[in-house]
Amino acid sequence: MADRRVVITGMGLISPLGETVDLFWDRMLAGESGIRDIERFDTREFDVHFGGECTGFDPANYIDRREIKRLDRFSQLAVGASIEAVESSGVISESLDRHRVGVIVGSGIGGLKELEDQHNRLNQKGPSKVSAFTIPKLMVNAASGNLSIRHGFNGPSTSVATACASATNAMGDALTNIRRGNSDVMLTGGTEGALTPLGLSAFAAMKALSTRNDDPARASRPFDRDRDGFVMGEGAGLLVFEELERARKRGANILAEVIGFGTTADAEHITQPSESGEGAARAMALALEDAKMNAEDINYINAHGTSTPLGDQAETRAIKRVFGAAAPRIPISSTKSFIGHLLGASGGVELIATIMGMVNGVAPPTLNLDNPGEGCDLDYVPLTARDHRIDCAMSNSFGFGGHNASIIVRRYK
Repeated sequence: MADRRVVITGMGLISPLGETVDLFWDRMLAGESGIRDIERFDTREFDVHFGGECTGFDPANYIDRREIKRLDRFSQLAVGASIEAVESSGVISESLDRHRVGVIVGSGIGGLKELEDQHNRLNQKGPSKVSAFTIPKLMVNAASGNLSIRHGFNGPSTSVATACASATNAMGDALTNIRRGNSDVMLTGGTEGALTPLGLSAFAAMKALSTRNDDPARASRPFDRDRDGFVMGEGAGLLVFEELERARKRGANILAEVIGFGTTADAEHITQPSESGEGAARAMALALEDAKMNAEDINYINAHGTSTPLGDQAETRAIKRVFGAAAPRIPISSTKSFIGHLLGASGGVELIATIMGMVNGVAPPTLNLDNPGEGCDLDYVPLTARDHRIDCAMSNSFGFGGHNASIIVRRYK
């Protein structure tokens, strides 16, 4: 039996640029940066003072106040994004078979804030004062579990943890789940709330972060000559994947069709990408093969584009390996230039940006790309959005551990 077709009928996000898809998109097109000095904790003793913080997010707008204390920030962000995604999809109805609706959500780290808080309580007040909610809050599967509980979805509920590829791997699993007939609808994407004192200091200790403390809004500069590391962010991006015929029958607003997915491992280094880009290139090639598309069919790429010296060069090499002579003609952009690196949530938010570009006929820009760096010589849509019809697009996510994932969507016909 042929695989069933899968479409996207709903999207929702919480991001450093805003708490709705439309607000996020409008601010991106206006060239606004969501990166600023961190407000939630004192950074004076830190090497890095800024990040992509969701400063406007109030969990009380989405969650009963009595329940807030039972959820770590990464789960709170997921709930907020899920409400917009599910409501915009219109999938909830009296006739919905909730046993055919599942949740697969990625997170690279999980409940880091809760881990920090309870470790401090242990040290300061002793073991008897550690919260009974600690494990249910910090476990990586807490987001998926809380979303299935919140919406009453009784189908498969799983989590994916492949560092910064987590959300895209989760969406690939959701695609496979519906294609094979295991479910009809999946809530999927990623969430991350690791912008905490420990998270920030640990990434800074690795020398992975930009230290442009005097100008945070210009710190995330993928593919630029003066990039000096990524910017930590937080947020959640969730989408509703749905079997095509089901979506058609209920008259859903179909935003895009999901047609291909590929995933590989570099098997080289725990944090550095393969300099040749070979693993990333294989993930892209597998996604094209799965989509039954040729390289020249892709006319937009949302790059992983972290703003790290090694990563941006490696991804550029990978794109050239896969797309050959077509590579210079494809508009490519990095959403991270606006919001920083949302780690395990990145792929979900970036696929939403890709679909908004498809729906609106716009290639979103790469902010702060003033002077392309050595080896970064493709069309990264610098500084300003560009009118561009997107018929078939790819979104890339690569993570520590050597994880590579690429997903392809096309305009629904």
